[in-house]
Amino acid sequence: MLFKGTEITFDSPQIMGILNVTPDSFSDGGKFTSASSALKHALDMVNSGATFIDVGGESTRPGAKELSVQEELDRVLPVVELLNAELDTIISIDTSKPQVMLAAVEAGASLINDVRALSVPNALETAAHLAKSHGVPSCIMHMQGSPQNMQEAPEYNDVVAEIVAFFEKRLAQLIKAGFSSEQIIIDPGFGFGKTLGHNYAILNHLRQFTDLGLPVLAGMSRKSMIGNVINKPVDERLAGDIAASTIAAINGANIIRVHDVQQTADAMKIVQMVSKFNK
Repeated sequence: MLFKGTEITFDSPQIMGILNVTPDSFSDGGKFTSASSALKHALDMVNSGATFIDVGGESTRPGAKELSVQEELDRVLPVVELLNAELDTIISIDTSKPQVMLAAVEAGASLINDVRALSVPNALETAAHLAKSHGVPSCIMHMQGSPQNMQEAPEYNDVVAEIVAFFEKRLAQLIKAGFSSEQIIIDPGFGFGKTLGHNYAILNHLRQFTDLGLPVLAGMSRKSMIGNVINKPVDERLAGDIAASTIAAINGANIIRVHDVQQTADAMKIVQMVSKFNK
């Protein structure tokens, strides 16, 4: 897959390092709100094995409030510009706002990562334009509800089948809007409108998403689906995260989105070694 002309192959799982430039994210809010601290953390993640750095300026934790466009731009643009100038990496912009997508790509971002699957007015048209004019792919995520209400009472008859059907419909809409099928990544949305059981059903059946023929991103890092099983606070979930990321990679995930890059990179080396003996 090409990201503004930079080719990334998914013959082994790639790591996306999380860089939240927010004061209120559930795990690392407030840690990287200055451009200099964000750059240092991004550099550490790249040196530890991250292929992507995912910059987010708006928290999407359960119950989070939405930011204005200007607030989000003020948070992310200085960071994207600095990372683009200082690092050789693929910068992903974690946003749902078309204005932020456009400005971030102009500042150096090479991937749009949207938890709302380009459903905000004008987001699909903007992302399709950026795909065609700048060669910027998009990652679309499934979410039942919104961050404000998604965990109140999520319900499915068959969570995996329903999310697969959502992607089939949404992919057709993206193609119609002007995307190439080689410019789309899908994310089943662990923790976004899912119960504990839903999350683990998705993880167990992740191959059904890879059957759509597109790269699959799995983002479970430090989420409650880990904490509620091992009964540990956010900053003590590394072992659970490694286990979940390893299972996701074995089940076909192409991109693993995490906070703890070095440890995940080590785990992915083991996954890759095992896969060599399955060919």
